Amino acid sequence: MGLVSRTLGRVKPSQTMAITNKAREMKAAGFDVIGLGAGEPDFDTPDNIKAAAIEAIKRGETKYTAVDGIPELKQAICEKFARENGLDYKPAEITVGSGGKHVLYNALLATLDPGDEVIIPSPYWVSYPDIVLLAGAEPVVVETKLEDGFKLTAQALEQAITPKTKWVILNSPSNPTGAAYTHDDIKALTDVLLRHERVWVLTDDIYEHLVYGDFTFATPAQVEPKLKDRTLTLNGVSKAYSMTGWRIGYAGGPAELIKAIAKLQSQSTSNPCSISQWAAVEALRGPQDFLADWVKSFQERRDLVVSMLNETEGLMCPMPEGAFYVYPSCAGAIGKKTPKGDAVENDADFATLLLQEEGVAVVHGEAFGLSPFFRISYATDLETLREACNRIRRFCESLS
Repeated sequence: MGLVSRTLGRVKPSQTMAITNKAREMKAAGFDVIGLGAGEPDFDTPDNIKAAAIEAIKRGETKYTAVDGIPELKQAICEKFARENGLDYKPAEITVGSGGKHVLYNALLATLDPGDEVIIPSPYWVSYPDIVLLAGAEPVVVETKLEDGFKLTAQALEQAITPKTKWVILNSPSNPTGAAYTHDDIKALTDVLLRHERVWVLTDDIYEHLVYGDFTFATPAQVEPKLKDRTLTLNGVSKAYSMTGWRIGYAGGPAELIKAIAKLQSQSTSNPCSISQWAAVEALRGPQDFLADWVKSFQERRDLVVSMLNETEGLMCPMPEGAFYVYPSCAGAIGKKTPKGDAVENDADFATLLLQEEGVAVVHGEAFGLSPFFRISYATDLETLREACNRIRRFCESLS
């Protein structure tokens, strides 16, 4: 009898974490490595949020809290949903977890049975399929197309739904592509879902505030209120407030689902960090003016990276609407060899050899379910990004 369960044997470790750790190890060993694999802003958490955490410590807010969030944070989340999304949630319809991934994990484990199916558009955030597998259900991956802006179409959604479909997961703006669904894009999908009353919608809005130009963010329960009773609207403070390490995610949904999530959480982690919860209250209620500066910086970085990659032989990089990722095609490099004779047979080879030859860490497209692409996180300074893109160009030009 093996030690590891058959359930755990169905899943893979997070490949984005693996790339980030590999880059850290190489740096520690003295290699000149630029890591573009991590999905977190490089800005510091705003001072008012840090101050709120310190005050919470001084007040002695260091004990257990309610399993799925303090009342003050739940109320602040209700205010956020009303103010920014036009969604009316009550505190009993709010759950708080230790990060967005935790909330997603809880929701799927609380609702899925063996044989259930979850529709996941690819490219996808690496954890979606594996969490579905951990819950004993089956991920149904629907490939999107570059020509459709990496977005799920109504026709593809309709074709993927079966009597076993329990959830559809939508992520906008997307990790890894930065693609974002317009109001009309979402309406086309919600029109399909209205015809399938047993299918629930899990919308991952964690990059909501990181959109560029004149793009206007929208979320499914806002676009189609008739779907609100079977939608879990997931968000968190990690990306918008640069609080990845604070580990606070949250979601709004029907009270019955929220109660089931709390039941599961009561037997696993119990409450999220008390100090982080008080910091999140300040994040949601405090000044939001810094966001405009952050978004401006991210847009400058995006424009630089897209421009430089599109000038690179063998690469083609679409312009994303949001998040802080680009997802370029490396199809023009496949089938070539490095000067040392190493073959680039797929995007995993491309990423591995790029790290070996030029010290640039990116994540290969296979990890996100769509090849031949790779993901770059541009959540770092312009000088570093310019150097990284120059190294990528040099690597591509060396291939023959």
